[in-house]
Amino acid sequence: MSPRAPLPPPPPPVEIRSWPDREARLADRARAMAELTRRLIGGSRLAVFLVWLATLQLGWGICGAGLIMLDESLDPISGLFACFFAALGLGAVVPAVYFLARGVSQDRRARERLVLWAALDGDRAADARLREPVLSVVWLLLSLALCAVGLWLSLAAPAEVVGPGRGGYGTVAYLMGAALGLWIGGLIGATKAIGHFRLAVRLVA
Repeated sequence: MSPRAPLPPPPPPVEIRSWPDREARLADRARAMAELTRRLIGGSRLAVFLVWLATLQLGWGICGAGLIMLDESLDPISGLFACFFAALGLGAVVPAVYFLARGVSQDRRARERLVLWAALDGDRAADARLREPVLSVVWLLLSLALCAVGLWLSLAAPAEVVGPGRGGYGTVAYLMGAALGLWIGGLIGATKAIGHFRLAVRLVA
């Protein structure tokens, strides 16, 4: 994956600002805020977020196969295969967690710069376009769906050890881990969508 372009810089300090007039300042402000908004909730940002979340679930699913294998048998061969699946799964889980955490950090910096540019001046017409209601709703609905599935998995996990023919504690550990990953992803997305929409509404108001 090629490195992403750097975020637009914050507005220059007051003592070195050199805009010839207010129109030039507003034009630069609009360009910076549009780019920061795209980097926060744009379609490409959503796609990258979902790809890494899916990678996390895939990696944890491979680890879960090893955990479930230990439920079925505790012989050395099963333990060897379980270790193999765990190592293979962690090869996907670790980079997915890293890039999801990195995305959260970049979102925080982008939001801070968006606030700085917003405080530079006011332009109701340009700011009204930053609300992105469709993208905000898509982020929010997907995030709520992730949280709902995570909640269902967390409630279904304890039932796996109740009754004959059910799974064991390895199955429960896998389901709880998958539920946690979905919950974290859902909370990240919901926080992003609600926070951006509230900021955009305040700018227009």
